[in-house]
Amino acid sequence: MAGSIPFITSEQVESRLSWLGVTEALVQAHLKPRADIDDIIFKQGNSTLLSRASWIKGTGIGVKTATIFPGNPERDPALPSVHSIFSLFDDKTGVPRALIDGALVTKWKTAGDSVLGAKFLARPDSRVLTVVGAGAVSNSLIDAYREVFPKIDKILVWNRNFSKAEQLAKEKSVEAIQSLQQALEQADIVSSATMSVHPIVSGDWIKPGTHVDLIGAYRSDMREADDRLIRKGSIFVDARETTIHEIGELVIPITQGVITEQDIRGDLYDLCSGIQGRRSDAEITIFKNGGGAHLDLATALYIQQIAAT
Repeated sequence: MAGSIPFITSEQVESRLSWLGVTEALVQAHLKPRADIDDIIFKQGNSTLLSRASWIKGTGIGVKTATIFPGNPERDPALPSVHSIFSLFDDKTGVPRALIDGALVTKWKTAGDSVLGAKFLARPDSRVLTVVGAGAVSNSLIDAYREVFPKIDKILVWNRNFSKAEQLAKEKSVEAIQSLQQALEQADIVSSATMSVHPIVSGDWIKPGTHVDLIGAYRSDMREADDRLIRKGSIFVDARETTIHEIGELVIPITQGVITEQDIRGDLYDLCSGIQGRRSDAEITIFKNGGGAHLDLATALYIQQIAAT
C-alpha cells in the first residue's frame, strides 16, 4: 500500500501554486465545520518530535510531523535542524492519499494565513508594506503580499542584522531600512516575522489605518507587539483555540489585564463567514497568525489538487 501513495515535492508543484489559490483554499476550509485539532510533542534533551493533527469533517484528515534537532549543524553544517512531512488521509475511508514535503506545506500555509487575514482587514488601497525580519518566512511574505495586494508599490525590510535585510532586499528587489521606527511609521501594512521574545513593534510608531500582521511569536513567553499597540488595535486571530491561551502575544496582555479575551473580535472562521473586519479607514487592525493544524490540512489539500492536474 505504501508504494502506491504519491510523495509530492516542491519541485513537482511549486511553480503552479499561487498565493491567491492558497488563500481561496483556506477560505473554503473555513466554510466547513470547525476542525478538530491537536498536537503531540515529545522531547529528549533539546530535540523535539512534534505532530500536529487536524480533521475537517467532509474534507480530509492530516498530520504534519516534524523533528527539530538544534544540534544538527554541529554534526554536519549542511544538515537542517528541522525536517517534516505531511500525511494526508481520506475523510470517508481513512485511506492514505498523499505524503507531502512538510516544508512546502509550512511555507505556503504560513504566508497564506497572514495574507488571508490582510485580505479581510487591511485597506485595499495599501501601498507600503514593511516586513520586520529577514528570514525564509519574510521572503515568502514579500511574494504573497505582492500578488494579493497589487497596489503595493513600496516594500521595506528591517532586521536586527542589517546585512541580512540588505541581502533579502537585493534578492527581492525591495528596500532595506536601518530604522525600525521609520519603517513602521511609513507602513500601510506591517508584517512581522521575528524570533523576538520582547515587543519590538511599538504602537507609538503605527499610524491610523495600518494593518499589523504578527507571525513570529509562537510560545507563551514570546511577543512582537507592545501593550500600546495591543490596546489601540482591533484584534483578530486565525484560530481562537491555537492563539488566545497558547501564545504570549495574547496570553501576556490578557494575564496582565491590558486586554480581555472578549477584546478578540474574531478569527478566520468568523471572517470567512461574513463578520465585519475593518470598520473604518482610520482603524488599526491586528491579526495574530498562530498557524493551526487545520491550516496545514487546507494547504495540503490545495497542493494535492494542483499536483493531480
